[in-house]
Parts: sequence; structure tokens; C-alpha cells
Amino acid sequence: MTVTDERAPLATESERPVEPSRFSLRHPKSRIAWIRPSVWAPLLVMLAFLAVLWQWAAQELPYLLPPLPKIGSSLTTQFGYYVDNALVTVGEATGGLAIGFVAAFVLAVLTSELPLLRRAVMPMAVVLNVTPLVAIAPALVVAFGFGPLPKLIIAGLICFFPILINTAAGLGSVPLQVLQVYRTMDAGRFELLWHVRIPNALPFLFAALRIVFPLSIVGAVVAEMSASGSTRGLGTAISTASSMNQLPVVYASILVLALMGVLLLLAVTLVERRVLHWHDSEHN
Repeated sequence: MTVTDERAPLATESERPVEPSRFSLRHPKSRIAWIRPSVWAPLLVMLAFLAVLWQWAAQELPYLLPPLPKIGSSLTTQFGYYVDNALVTVGEATGGLAIGFVAAFVLAVLTSELPLLRRAVMPMAVVLNVTPLVAIAPALVVAFGFGPLPKLIIAGLICFFPILINTAAGLGSVPLQVLQVYRTMDAGRFELLWHVRIPNALPFLFAALRIVFPLSIVGAVVAEMSASGSTRGLGTAISTASSMNQLPVVYASILVLALMGVLLLLAVTLVERRVLHWHDSEHN
């Protein structure tokens, strides 16, 4: 009685399936997937629908919405005006974000290492988060003058809490088995922090950054609109145009702010893909 081997023969090198290139449309994460109609067509249809709806509403409610051609004309004829004010707002937003990021990250690391400090700081951070920052903007102007510092502080405070909470959650969510393995190798507290806790917190941190990058624009605009003495920035442009009933300027400024938020979100997403290429979330 003979025994047959039912196992399939090993495939040769030429017979093995080859993964499509990232620049091929057959790849599940193709880098040129945007050329597929199924990718851009739904967005294009939605934008066209919203444009038609806007034009209809502008005809019915001319005191509330300006026609789209007037908004486009304002953007093209005063392009330098919007660019100058946008640069001011971006500078305030990114500066405040940098201040909030450094303060929140350092405090998250300290509270993850010192439980007593965490019990003292976290309740105060919650109180700060629920405090309406618009209300304290005038006090900041009185304390720090009419320069950019009050606006940086307000933008930083808006960004502070999400970064603090997410980073602290990431630092404290390391699996116990991983910590035990490193401790059996006599790893010190700093080695655990640098090689285990911070890498584990990076996905949480980038999740917070995807929120606070566009939110920093909101903080800068709120600071410009609520802090008296502002002369530049898109928030100031909106306030001035509203007081003069210049609706095209108001909505053109809002459109520029939306574009800035999208670009900041795109930037942090690209950085996240580079930094977290090893993480499971980038392979799903």
C-alpha cells in the first residue's frame, strides 16, 4: 500500500504572487487612488449640491448669505489682504499650539510618573477645560497688553486639555506583561519611559493632534475677536466686516479659515503616517 503526499508543491520564485505597487490602482492603499471616480465623484457631487443650495438661499435670504460670485470676487480682488491676515492667524495658532503641546506633554509625563501630582493636577485641568476662555480674554489683555501674547495663551489653553488627557492615557495604557518583561531586565524608570511608555502613547498623541491642529485656528480666531485692540488676523477681519455689513468679506474669511484647518489636518496626518508606520492602525 503506497502513501501519497497530498501536500501541494512549493511554489517557485516566479510563481509566487507579487504585491502590486503602491502606485498601482490594484493596491488596496494605492497612492494614486484619488484618480478613481469612486473617490472624487461623491465629493464633487456634494460640493455642487451645496453650491446650488447656497445660491438658492442667497437669493431668498440676501441679508444672511451673499452669492458665491461675490465671495469669489472678494477673494480675488483682495487676495493680499486675506493672505496677510491668514499668516497672522496661522502664526498665533501654531505658536499657541506649540506652547500648549509642550506644557501638556511635560505635565502628562510628570503625572504618569508621580501619582500624587496626578491627583492634584487632573481636577484643575478639568476645571480649566470647562472654563469659557472667551470670558478670560479681556483679563489676559489687561495682564499682557495688546500684543500677540494673549492670543498665544488662549490658543494654547484650548489645545492643552486634549493633549494632556490623550498623552496621559497613552502613557498609562502599556500592557502589564510588557512592563514586567522590561523590569526583569532591570530597566530603569527613564528607560521604561523612553522605550515603552512614550512609543505606546504616540497613537494617542496623534489622535489628539488631529483634533487640536484645526482647533488651534479656532482658538486664535476667538482670541482675535474677543481680545480688544486686535488690528490684524482673520478673526479681526470678520469682526470688522460684520460691523460694516460686508458679508462677502465675512464668508471669504471663513472660507480661508476652513482651508487652513484642512491643510493643518492634512499635515498632521502625513506626519502621523511617517512616524507611526510601525503601528497596526497604519496597516488596516
